[in-house]
Amino acid sequence: MRAVLMKLVPKRWRGTPVVPVVRLSGVIGAVTPLRPGVTLAGVAKTLERAFAMDNAKAVALVINSPGGSPVQSRQIYLRIRHLAQEKKLPVLVFVEDVAASGGYMIACAGDEIFCDPSSILGSVGVVGSSFGFTELIKKIGVERRLYTSGEHKATLDPFLPENPDDVARLKAIQREIHATFIELVKASRGSRLKETDSLLFTGEYWAGERSVALGLADAIGDPRSTLRARFGDKVLTPLIAPSTGLLAGLFGRKAGAGALTSFGGPLGVPDELISALETRAIWAKFGF
Repeated sequence: MRAVLMKLVPKRWRGTPVVPVVRLSGVIGAVTPLRPGVTLAGVAKTLERAFAMDNAKAVALVINSPGGSPVQSRQIYLRIRHLAQEKKLPVLVFVEDVAASGGYMIACAGDEIFCDPSSILGSVGVVGSSFGFTELIKKIGVERRLYTSGEHKATLDPFLPENPDDVARLKAIQREIHATFIELVKASRGSRLKETDSLLFTGEYWAGERSVALGLADAIGDPRSTLRARFGDKVLTPLIAPSTGLLAGLFGRKAGAGALTSFGGPLGVPDELISALETRAIWAKFGF
């Protein structure tokens, strides 16, 4: 792999420091079955290519994500850390508009985190949402028929009245996931965190300057100026993008970490609309 990559680099650049750049942008995890967001499966090969590049002095991650799946977020975090340790390369994270919730979890894979003064960081918490349609189906004369084997199989069914025991079980699961998130942030940021748990881990989020003051980020900085100051004006910063191919094109894949378009035609419209609304709602929480 390294030999192949090096053939693509002009000879006059082969002694020049290189910092490959990987962009991780979008909602994390499956928004709908036909439109997954950023997932480990979608970014793994891109990360491996970046860390395998010869003359690399570091790997830069540019993150712009409002969060999503806690599982996918943690798996991407772990893969980045494993590659960094294996290749003995520092990871520099640059936050664009937002690195919140799962997006911030991935940002914690960086040895250093840089952001813009207007970037949004934090939101260390867990959220779940649903709707209740019990009154609606009564008004339109619909009868709910549900058959299960297992006492809790229909937990939080939106067409049944809310059960306090179901809510309690959900909140217990959320507390477990939240504890895992907090542990990860503490392990990654360590003594750089400047405030108490009761402030940092409530799900609140902050702009760039305040995030630096709280220790959620290290400094204000953009990729070009920061990497030039760190590695010299001649540093190369190639963007490592996902591979595309015939099968990817046939199934609607396009360039971009974990991006996938819906199938065309009338059957794709409902899924596309739902996906767009869900994605918009997640971004809108942070003002974007």
